[in-house]
Amino acid sequence: MAKRSNVLEFAVLGLLHDSPMHGYELRKRINAVLGSFRAISYGSLYPCLKQMLAEGLITEAGPADAGAPALSGRRAKIVYQLTGDGKERLDELLADAGPQTWDDERFGVHFAFFSRTDSEVRMRILQGRRSRLEERLTALRSSFAQGAERVDSYTEELARHGLDGVEREVRWLSELIATEQSGTGGATQPDAGARTQSRTSGASNNQPAESGRTGRSGRI
Repeated sequence: MAKRSNVLEFAVLGLLHDSPMHGYELRKRINAVLGSFRAISYGSLYPCLKQMLAEGLITEAGPADAGAPALSGRRAKIVYQLTGDGKERLDELLADAGPQTWDDERFGVHFAFFSRTDSEVRMRILQGRRSRLEERLTALRSSFAQGAERVDSYTEELARHGLDGVEREVRWLSELIATEQSGTGGATQPDAGARTQSRTSGASNNQPAESGRTGRSGRI
């Protein structure tokens, strides 16, 4: 759960760096960045926001509809914005290129913010991610070769599908690395997070998406 919280924190900081926003908008934007198969609920986001408020990384800027007539039975949406400490924390995360950034979850959110990331850091993350997947590819090929005669055709096709997904991402990463080496990188498009989710879904261990109907705690 701690790893997921760290990914959420990074995504929140990166999005609030662009502009203050309320919790509902944050949730929509984060789901777009992390991808639909890692969709988050209010129940996941609110504890993260609460912890970030306690740590002084973000602050409440006031209701999103301040000045508007109060609506009976409805709570005002709270707008969140970065603090100075939050900006420093974001800079630290953007500069990180350690092994944890090569993981399925962390790589996606890092890639979504590559346009703000130093070129050397981008290169280390891309090369590390490719190395991680090449190791996974070797293990999958070995397992596939050893177990092909002992499984039914459906299980074999599922294994082949996973293998194909990892191979595609390795090729994609090699193309990105070549682009970075040529000096033409850094022009990450706005929907990069969504494209990353599509590219990495075959290489990731897909987890069931958390229901968006999780009970809402507090005001976001």
